[in-house]
Amino acid sequence: MVARHLGICGIGAVSGYGWGRENLWDGLVSGTPAARALTDPDSGEPVWAARVPDGGDPEDGQTRFARAMRAAAREAIQDAGTRGWRPGRRVGLLHAVVLGEVELWRELYTARAGNLPVHEYLALMPSTPMTTLMREYGFHGPAMTVSAMCASGNAALITAKSWLDTGVVDDVVFVATDLSLTPENVRHFVRLGVAVVDEEPLAACRPFQEGSRGFVVGEASVAFVLSTRSDRPYALALGGAMSHDAHHVTSIDPELTHIMACVREALETTGTSAADVRFLNAHGPGTEQCDRAETAVLEQIFPDDTAVFSVKPLTGHCQSAASAIEVAVSALGYDRGLLPAPPTVAPGHPNLLDGPTPISGGITVKSSIGMGGHNSAVVLAPPA
Repeated sequence: MVARHLGICGIGAVSGYGWGRENLWDGLVSGTPAARALTDPDSGEPVWAARVPDGGDPEDGQTRFARAMRAAAREAIQDAGTRGWRPGRRVGLLHAVVLGEVELWRELYTARAGNLPVHEYLALMPSTPMTTLMREYGFHGPAMTVSAMCASGNAALITAKSWLDTGVVDDVVFVATDLSLTPENVRHFVRLGVAVVDEEPLAACRPFQEGSRGFVVGEASVAFVLSTRSDRPYALALGGAMSHDAHHVTSIDPELTHIMACVREALETTGTSAADVRFLNAHGPGTEQCDRAETAVLEQIFPDDTAVFSVKPLTGHCQSAASAIEVAVSALGYDRGLLPAPPTVAPGHPNLLDGPTPISGGITVKSSIGMGGHNSAVVLAPPA
């Protein structure tokens, strides 16, 4: 096996800020959250959420999910082409999903009593948007869905690198999609005590700051072209590690044994010294247990001057697309010399970034903690 640095060669994004990579970037740099006060159709109460607005090409599917997945992937592929990438013979596809086509499934059981035409039923299958994308571009590498809760994006990046290192593919198109903000799904996260819908995002979600109550829910579809063959990659994915707590369906093991070991393994397998890590791009949902876990990672593994940030106060928690949108922030930040961290609003950790911060390189560790015990860490570097 030949280990190679995987370049993030193209980026596409659909988010609560709108359709397209530049809408995401402009929204982040503005420091204004993507969430808006929507109306709960049952209670009539306002619900703060970063919902992807209607849009996209109707030819890409009948739902926002299908259209967003195709739009993000298409934007990433086109972007990579402008940066010198040309597809190899075996282009694989990885799609990170936890809850797919929730609006269609909801309609199937509530409005149509389980009755659908066959072609509409096929649209519910996770293979369908993948097949249509592969067909559009004539890609013939493996196509697979990756699901590791909120760590799905990191898991897919690590899988893509293993495909490349073992010669399974020449390139990978990776998409992470989560457009699951039906009223039922949002209510369950509120009942779990982790989501906040009754307060503006910067007031509710304050990772590593006093007074944080949890996260505001969000949606996104984010795509990357991953390859070793590009003139101008945004960033390099050096590799990473994954583990599982095997402790509880929602809670983190309070001993933090496997989270800490996962981050250390990510550094070891990529040949990265902890002393060289400049940024911890945290999972950072603003919950007490995640803040505690990642503060321990920051303080026990990395140097005293390693900065920490989380963009969830701005993007919302995008579930299976969470770590992907957060990787995109670091990759775009390397390219543009600016890290669009949210403004701080309360006393917090002394290493927490406060607002957009100029950067000139340095290693980033992207941690992601998926509900149910999924630990992951990816090591990112500026292009050589």
